[in-house]
Amino acid sequence: MKLVILFGPPAVGKMTVGQELEKITELKLFHNHMSLELVNQFFDFGTPPFERLDRIIRFAFFEEIAKSDLDGLIFTYVWDLNQQEDTDYIEEVAQLFMNQGASIFYVELKADLSERLQRNRDGHRLACKPSKRNVAASEASLLHFEANYRMNTLENEFGQKQILTIDNTTMEPLEVARLIKQWLNQQSRE
Repeated sequence: MKLVILFGPPAVGKMTVGQELEKITELKLFHNHMSLELVNQFFDFGTPPFERLDRIIRFAFFEEIAKSDLDGLIFTYVWDLNQQEDTDYIEEVAQLFMNQGASIFYVELKADLSERLQRNRDGHRLACKPSKRNVAASEASLLHFEANYRMNTLENEFGQKQILTIDNTTMEPLEVARLIKQWLNQQSRE
């Protein structure tokens, strides 16, 4: 079992790359908005009921998947690397899978802000993420995250953890997914 934590800033392409990776591997995708969009139909983002339900849904899936005979999971996340709470959350997810014998892989995506602002308006993104359809609000949120959060790693920040960093500013999602698959296969052989 593999857990691939695919992270990076908003509109970097996590979901789309995850979808392509799912197509060329036996891994299943749980992109961040799968639970966010469901819960947001009932409660406003960030409210206590929203946070509780999102966590319950995600961890119910994670626990069942970790115990299953599936090959693994791709989980996408916007991770504020300066927020201990975010790091603790990711470590809790990783530990849940490690407790079942899974290997954990971190894949970080980076892209120029101008490219991410363009991707924020992409039809596929808007179709899959109803909460992003108010493009002006989504863009304001993206710029807020950019100004206030550190969503990409510093050199050697992850120490011994298995991490692949890809600048996908000018890359197609399938090309990125193929690089990730190649890296995962190489890591599994070592």
